[in-house]
Amino acid sequence: MRRIRSIISYDGTNYVGWQVQPNGVSVQELLEKALFELTGETIRVEGSGRTDSGVHARAQVAHFDTNARMAADKFAIAMNMHLPPDIRVLYTEECDPAFHARFSAKTKQYSYTVQLGAHADVFTRMTALHLHYMPNVEAMQNAAAAVIGTHDFNAFKCSGSSMENTVRTVTRSEWTRNGQYLTYTVEGNGFLYNMVRILVGTMLEIGSGKRPESDMQKAIDSGKRTDAGATAPAHGLCLMRVIYPDFDTEEVLRRERP
Repeated sequence: MRRIRSIISYDGTNYVGWQVQPNGVSVQELLEKALFELTGETIRVEGSGRTDSGVHARAQVAHFDTNARMAADKFAIAMNMHLPPDIRVLYTEECDPAFHARFSAKTKQYSYTVQLGAHADVFTRMTALHLHYMPNVEAMQNAAAAVIGTHDFNAFKCSGSSMENTVRTVTRSEWTRNGQYLTYTVEGNGFLYNMVRILVGTMLEIGSGKRPESDMQKAIDSGKRTDAGATAPAHGLCLMRVIYPDFDTEEVLRRERP
């Protein structure tokens, strides 16, 4: 049995998320279907994280086990022939059987994109949240800085979540602007369900003047969901990078570019 590690990119618009679910088509389901068509094996594909419905990934990492004798680097091309164009396997390689896409990960990076302007850009309407007003970016940046460090992020998990350990370490949290686009980049050792979207929702409320800057620290300190803002829409969120002790998606994709 061989373990194959892969980097996968997808537009999550048409999917119920990464994980197989009974209420719609998932990315995981289509990857497993493609592998069955290739190998005749029923294969479980394990991802680094379970992105929500409508959330995208530039560099999701996954692994699967197979007895197929195909060269490891050929799986990407072969799988893509059985996948829709909004899911692409960018890279495959054989790896140590001890590697686990989820449990071996050390750092993940997400981005959230906001488009500013009187009208939504038709070309980014499914990958960026449109705001018709200019928020206070300085206030949002100050709120983002409060997130850095090791904190209990209980206030930023989805209501009803059963997750008990809500302490996470965030090493990067910042907003940048490029023309009409604002991008929030956050990097850390792990994220709670809906955590990034709630962080963004809180900062957008701060940027719009609905909340003071101090509300970010207040929510962190109190741990109360009611002290944080609304959950930002899913379509602006993208999993950008996953780092392991021996594997960094950013470095691999940079090396693979022509």
